[in-house]
Amino acid sequence: MNNFTFSSVKTIISELNSIQQLPQICQKFHVNRILLVTDPGIKSLGLLDSSIEQLQQANFDITLFSEVEADPSEQVLTAAITLAKSRNIELVIGFGGGSSLDIAKLVSFLANPQCSQTLNEIYGVDQAKGGRLPLIQIPTTAGTGSEVTAVAIITTGETTKKGAVSPLFLPDIALLDANLTLGLPPSITAATGIDAMVHAIEAYTSNIKKNPISDMLAIQALKLLSQNIEETVANGSNAAARQNMLLGAMMAGQAFANAPVGAVHALAYPIGGHFHVPHGLSNSLVLPHVLRFNADAAHTLYGELAEVILPPSTIQNRCDSKANTELLIKYFETLINSLNIPKTLREVDIPESALPMMASDSMLQTRLLINNPKPVSEKDALAIYQAAY
Repeated sequence: MNNFTFSSVKTIISELNSIQQLPQICQKFHVNRILLVTDPGIKSLGLLDSSIEQLQQANFDITLFSEVEADPSEQVLTAAITLAKSRNIELVIGFGGGSSLDIAKLVSFLANPQCSQTLNEIYGVDQAKGGRLPLIQIPTTAGTGSEVTAVAIITTGETTKKGAVSPLFLPDIALLDANLTLGLPPSITAATGIDAMVHAIEAYTSNIKKNPISDMLAIQALKLLSQNIEETVANGSNAAARQNMLLGAMMAGQAFANAPVGAVHALAYPIGGHFHVPHGLSNSLVLPHVLRFNADAAHTLYGELAEVILPPSTIQNRCDSKANTELLIKYFETLINSLNIPKTLREVDIPESALPMMASDSMLQTRLLINNPKPVSEKDALAIYQAAY
C-alpha cells in the first residue's frame, strides 16, 4: 500500500433544519463580528433572511457580502477582503454554491489580521502560511463538495483560472441542511449531481494519490448519488433525497480533496472558461467520452464502480471488467439523457471550430492531467471533444 496523507474538515453537521442551530454554533467561537459570503441569487431568494435575523437576535454584528459571481474574479475577492477588513470581521460564513464557498475560504485567510501574504503569493499548493479566521461552510447545492475541500478557484483573466490549495482552507464546520436546496431547479440539481459523481469517479481512479479512505468515501458517495439523483430531479421537494445528495456530494468532495480529479475536469475547464457553461454541466458533457478514453487503462477500477452503481442483475460477469466498464459508460449516457440536460457541445452553442483551441487550452491543466489514469495528449483531447460534439 502506498503511503498517504488524508486531511478533512473538523466537524460535519448533516441534519435537516440544522441551519436553525447557526447562532448556537457561532457562539462557540466567542466572536461578535461575522461576515456572510453569498451570491445575488441567494440574497434575492431570501434564503439568508431568517439566519441573519436569528444571528442578530443573538447579538452578533452581521455584515453581508452578496456579490459573488459564477467563476468569481480576483476583483470580487478583493472587494470581499476589503469589506471584511473594514468591519474587523472575526468569523466568516460561506453560504451558497462552490463559488461562494471558495471566496469564503480565501477571505477567512487573507482578511486575517495576522496574514502578511497576498493572493498571488498563495496560488499553488501549500503556499498559504499561518492561520485564518474561523470558517463555517454551508452549501446550497449538492455538487461541488467545496465545503470540505482545501481548494479555492479564482478567475484571473477572460478565460484563465488559478487555484490556491492548502489544508488551512478546510473549515471548522461544514453544515449540510437539504432544506436550503429545495428550491433548486431540476437542471441545476441534475448538473451539480453529475458533478459530484464525477468527483467520486475521478478520486477512485486518481493516478497519484488514490488511497483507501478516499476509495471508501467515493464508493459510498456513488451509492447515495446514484440512488437519489433521479428522484431529486423529478421531485425536488423530497427533502430526504436532497439530504442524501448533499451527503453524497460532501463525501465525494472529501474523496477528491485527497485523491485529486483528472481529465474530465481538465477538459471541462475550457468549456466553462470560454463559453461560460456551468461547471457541473461542463463535466457532464465530456464524462462518457473520457470514461471511454480511459477504459483500457482503468477498466479494473471502472468495473468495481459498475458493481457499486448498477443493479446486481445488470452485472453479467464480475470477472469481466471490460464488459462492466462498458455497462458503466452506458449507464451514464442513459442517466444524462434521462435528466434532460444537454448531451453534446453543440447543444450549448460551442462551434466546432473552437475544438482545437479548447484541446490546446486543456493541456494547461497539468495539475489535473497528471491524476488521470491514462496520459492525455492534445490530439487525445481533441478526439474527446469531437466525440462530445
